[in-house]
Order: sequence, then structure tokens, then C-alpha cells
Amino acid sequence: MEKSERRLALSHRILMEAEKPARYTGGELNSVMKEADLVKIRFCFCFPDVYEIGMSHLGMQILYGLLNSYEDVWCERVFSPWTDMDAIMRREHIPLFALESQDPVRDFDFLGFTLQYEMCYVNILQVLELSGLALYAKDRKEDDPIVIGGGPCTYNCEPIADFFDLFYIGEGEVSYRALFDLYLDCRQKGLGKKDFLRKAAVIEGIYVPSLYDIAYNDDGIVKSIEPAASDIPATVKKALVKDLDEAYYNTAPVVPFIQATQDRAVLEVMRGCIRGCRFCQAGQIYKPVRIRSVDKLIQYAVELLENTGYDELSLSSLSTSDHPMLKELLERLISMCNERKINISLPSLRIDAFSLDVMNKVQDVKKNSLTFAPEAGSQRMRNVINKGLTVENILSGAELAFKGGWNKVKLYFMIGLPGEEDEDVAAIAELSNEVAALYYDTVPKSERQGRVSVTASSSFFVPKPFTAFQWAAMNRPEEFLRKAAYCKSKIREQLNQKSLVYHYHDSNTTIIEGILARGDRRLSSVIEEVYRNGGIFDAWTETFSYERWMEAFERCGIDYGSYIYRERAEDEIFPWDMIDCGVNKKYLYREWENSKKGTVSPNCRDKCTGCGCTSFTCGICIAPRGGTL
Repeated sequence: MEKSERRLALSHRILMEAEKPARYTGGELNSVMKEADLVKIRFCFCFPDVYEIGMSHLGMQILYGLLNSYEDVWCERVFSPWTDMDAIMRREHIPLFALESQDPVRDFDFLGFTLQYEMCYVNILQVLELSGLALYAKDRKEDDPIVIGGGPCTYNCEPIADFFDLFYIGEGEVSYRALFDLYLDCRQKGLGKKDFLRKAAVIEGIYVPSLYDIAYNDDGIVKSIEPAASDIPATVKKALVKDLDEAYYNTAPVVPFIQATQDRAVLEVMRGCIRGCRFCQAGQIYKPVRIRSVDKLIQYAVELLENTGYDELSLSSLSTSDHPMLKELLERLISMCNERKINISLPSLRIDAFSLDVMNKVQDVKKNSLTFAPEAGSQRMRNVINKGLTVENILSGAELAFKGGWNKVKLYFMIGLPGEEDEDVAAIAELSNEVAALYYDTVPKSERQGRVSVTASSSFFVPKPFTAFQWAAMNRPEEFLRKAAYCKSKIREQLNQKSLVYHYHDSNTTIIEGILARGDRRLSSVIEEVYRNGGIFDAWTETFSYERWMEAFERCGIDYGSYIYRERAEDEIFPWDMIDCGVNKKYLYREWENSKKGTVSPNCRDKCTGCGCTSFTCGICIAPRGGTL
């Protein structure tokens, strides 16, 4: 197919005003150009954050390649213009445009958002307004793009439901072709947007919020969720890829002109996680565990490196250590990458003898920082959250690391977990001190590379939908800060305090994230109010304003505390109960009760806990216990 002639939407004068002009020019290696007149559907794919963040996202690269593999579809990219370009485009009245063709977003058939974190919600409104589109779906014209959202935040998309025509729940490889075929059929028959949405609602994984009626009790709790018609499904079950080896994978991803946050080739080795951490939403919504075969991964690795020119390859998954053929995979990758002088990045590995041995074998190992994620300081709290990690595991891993030449350790914790007491917070300092002390006990003085450094970082806990803790209450910001200050004071009391550093997350951002994660459709007015009053890039510290959100809640008459500061009843209807992620609510409540007793549940490989994902009949759910997937 011949390439379209490209003419930049921004003049050289305007580009030179921008901090990073390459965010807006397109034309990168592996970007796809098609002839607009020869395709039937134009899809504009938006990551509602800055270019460097969006270009680091594997899911966007996969879907970009998948949609462009269809001859009749041209998928292009757009990102949120940074504050400097945002101001310029408003001043010069320049409509937001897609990178590939530089055509205005409003001229496309679909505008698709990937929703990776709640704090990007105001940027959705930025993209819509800069595109010349009405913010609310009900106010858009018949010939405006269909606005669709996907990604993990769609598992509770209610706070932004009024801004979207539909949502794609689950993995994008499954239902997009059916959705596009329906769109083309409706267009050929002269059917309008409402008819298309009504028919789309029965496609696997497609949720059309306008076709569901939400009623509330006087106290604001959801009273009922009902489909608007009998032919609309009561629940929307996620779309799931059953066989990763047969699924599409983009081995020619777009390579940015400027450095992205993750500037390397990425190899997705598996999906899902066998661990049953009760705080982890990803561990539930991406069930069941499915792996890619070693042969397929080696094939993809070769193609990725040849098509991109990257000198680093990263293995991606929620828990790479749990790939049953990891040893064989790494042996083959190391052999191949050493020949090509390619570095291997190994995130998501448990720190054990095997992992450290592998790290010693890969090129360019920087032996100055290893990361552990105990999540909680005390064993009691690790049992509460079902972390499946003991202090012996942590210390033995640290000992192996110190013997292997590492002298810097990062420890990640959460503060504000359900049932947490002050002694659990103090245990963060005590565990950090134990790790530091172990260095001096393990490494002879003559072999030490200076003082050990142990950095403990704590985020503040948000109870997310589709986790065992979705019934839990959040701490208030003052309680978060009190606990963080208490932890810091305990750090200062430790014998090895000079080797310890402690950081903690911003509590105000956590509160807003919690509200948006657990909210309902009444929050759309709040999000709009924040945006109208200058809210943009709230995921960024320098542009986030807690006061702006508090003022918006007051102006809109919304009691935000009801979303986060109370424990839910067992039978409460959640705003997201029309979504079925495969893990059933009874199982999650059972895990909530187990957490209160500190009862540890087995992982999926050791024993099925009856979460409900056997209905997908794939992956670990059909593998023999203790066997491969």
C-alpha cells in the first residue's frame, strides 16, 4: 500500500516553541503509514499522558500493531500534549491531531483511550476538548468519532462512563475485529450510532454504559444496576486470550526519536499471576495464568531485536519467576544475546539463588541495587495480605545478593493496609535494619564496597475493585501521614540507621486515586469541574492540586468520603458489579474474611481456590497441580 504524503500539523515556528518537538512530529521507525482513501476504518489510539510514558506501554504497542494488521483499518497514535503545547494549541486554535497522518482527531471513526491509571482522567477531557469534541457522549454529533476506552481502569469505568460511548473489557486481541465488522455493516445499512452501540453491547467484552440504568439509595449507595432492555446482557464478561502462542504480538514496535521511559525491546512472557495477593487488582483481572512457549519467545526476541535495533531486551509479566520454563528460556536468551551484545533486563524476578545466578550471567549487571517487595513489615500483615513471603525468604535472598556483590537494596512496602497496627508499621523499620545488619554479618570487611544502603519506600494503600479488599475502608490522609512519620521515627531508632533511607508517597494523590478507583457515575461532574478549573496531568506532582479536587467535590455536592472511608457490607452492590472479570464476588469475600483471620491461601499452581476462572478453560486452570501450564 502506498504511503500518504505527510505534512506536519505544526509549523516549524510552533514546534520550536515546544520543550520536546519530537513528541508531535511522528514519522518514527516502524510507525505505520497507509493511504487514507483505501482504508475503511480510521482508529486514533490515545494514551492520555505525555508521549514518553505512552510509548513505553506494551499494551499500546501490541494493539497498534494488531489493528494495523487489518488491511481495512489504519490505527494512528495521539498523546496528551504537555502543558506547553496545550497552551500553544489553544492560543493558535490548532485541533489535536494524530501523529502518523497529522490529520485532526475529530476526522476519525474511532477515538480509543487506554486507561492505565485513574489520575489520567482529567487528560481524557483535555484530549476531547482539543479535538473539538463534546466532553459528554450524549452531546456528540452523529458523525463524531466513537469514543472507546480499554485497559485496567475499565473494570470500574463508572466515574468516566458519561464521557464514553463504550468500553472494551479485557484483552484487545479478542473482539476488535468483530466490533469493526459490525461498524462497517451498520454504516453500509445506514444505521446510526445508537443502533451500532445497541448491537455492539452483545459482543464479548463490550460494555455500553448508556444501556445500563443505575439507581441509588438515599445514602448514595448503589441500589440497582439494570440493563435498559431485555436483549442487553446483565453482566459483561471480559474478553480473554486463551492461547498466547496463537495471539498476535507486535515484533516491530514503533521506536521513538526521543528516549521513552522504558527504552528497550519488551518480551511479554506470560499473563496473569499465580500469587493470590489480596491487595493486587492486576493479579485478579488478568487471571488465569497463561504462558508463551520458549520457542515462540525466542522467535519474538529475534524479530524484536532485528526490527528495532535496541540493545536491551526486557522480560515482561506480573511475575516472571513463575514461568515454568524460565530456566530454559533464560539459558537460550543469554546465549543469543551475548552473541549479539544485547543486555537482558529481568524485572519481576524473586530474589533467590537461581535469579541471582542468572543476573550474574547477563551482560552489564550493575551490582548496586536489588529490589524486594515485602509489601508489609510484619509477618502478621504479610499473612493478612496473602503475600506468601516470610522474613526468612527476604533475609536469605538478601544474603545471597550480598554474597554475590550487591550492596544496595530497595524494599517496597504499603502503609494503611486493612487491620494494620502501629507495631506493623514499626516492623518496616525493623525489617530494614535486619537487612542492613545482614550485610555486615555476611560480607567480610575486606570485601565490602563501602557501606550498605537499604532504601525503604512505602506507598499508601488503596482498596481496588475486584480484590479481596474492595470491602475495606481507606485510611484518612492524616492517618497515612501519622503512620509514615511514625515509621520514619522508628527508622531513626535503628542500630544501622546511617545505612537506612526512608521515602513515602504523597497521601493527597492517594486519596483522589482511591475516590476515582471506587467511584460511580456521579463523579463525572467532579472530573469536569476539576478540568474546567485548570486540572491537567494529575499523575504529575508538579501539576497536581489536591485543593482543586476538594473544591470540586464541594461545588458538586459530592460526599467523597463515602467512597473511601467506610467498610462495605457483604451484600452491597458496587458500582462495577455489571462487569465480570472471571473472579467471582463470593470468592473475593471469602478471601476478605480469610484476611481478617490472617489465613494464608495457596497459590494457583499448588491448589485451586475456586475463584471462578475455570470457566475460561485455559492456562493454569486446566494444568495439573504443580505442573506446567
